[in-house]
Amino acid sequence: METDSQVKLRIDELSLSFGGVTALIDVSLDIKNNEILAVIGPNGAGKTALLNCINGFYKPQEGEIYYDGQKITRMRPDRLAKLGIARTFQNIELYAGLSTQDNIMAARHLLMKQNFIAGSLYFGWALKEETEHRQTAEEIIDFLEIAPIRKKVVGVLPYGMQKRVELGRALALEPQVLLLDEPMAGMNVEEKEDIARFILDIFEGQGATYPDTPVLRDGIRSIILVEHDMGVVMDIADRIIVLDFGRKIAEGTPDEIKTNPKVISAYLGQGI
Repeated sequence: METDSQVKLRIDELSLSFGGVTALIDVSLDIKNNEILAVIGPNGAGKTALLNCINGFYKPQEGEIYYDGQKITRMRPDRLAKLGIARTFQNIELYAGLSTQDNIMAARHLLMKQNFIAGSLYFGWALKEETEHRQTAEEIIDFLEIAPIRKKVVGVLPYGMQKRVELGRALALEPQVLLLDEPMAGMNVEEKEDIARFILDIFEGQGATYPDTPVLRDGIRSIILVEHDMGVVMDIADRIIVLDFGRKIAEGTPDEIKTNPKVISAYLGQGI
């Protein structure tokens, strides 16, 4: 385990089961500040279940989760979002009947300070705040190169574009920790390269042309990436955690994981 000053998120002996089905067994790991941590493993290994525990969708039976030293194991998802944890989903969870712009603005409402009455009047401070949040949404739209679809209903967009919109909605929360659940699933090579580029640019704070949006200007402290494309994982991850049947079987750098016998046997295969 790393020292507390190095750790953004700590998971301590986490166990999760659904009736007779065990999803996670005594999983412990640290997510450091300023790193991309990839979580890999076969289908059913517990990767999405782990993310669901981190952002409050699932409540583990055993173990604890700490964020900046604060216990968050059983907090509601909305409280965790306010603390700075955002995510995308394996299966797209957008508001299919709303536009790209409205989907991204939906996340900004969690950060608004005006009450319902002031917002409904749409005057004074409420108007000013709404304008500022819309400016942030527009910067995210420009950053992700989705301006041509900003007014289009997301339900009719191509799959790859819907994935970008979902990433934009997560960024709109201006998180410190970003959970990405298979952000490139079902994409072609060009679409995967675009998403990988966006992830790296977000993490490194390369959106310097967007000074009013901290998540683009300054970057994200930590990213947890669940992904099946091993080429992408090996290229962009700083460390890799490997799960198999709910247990952590390996942890290390991409080079270490490539040659780990347990990983090769359980998941990667001899051809990696």
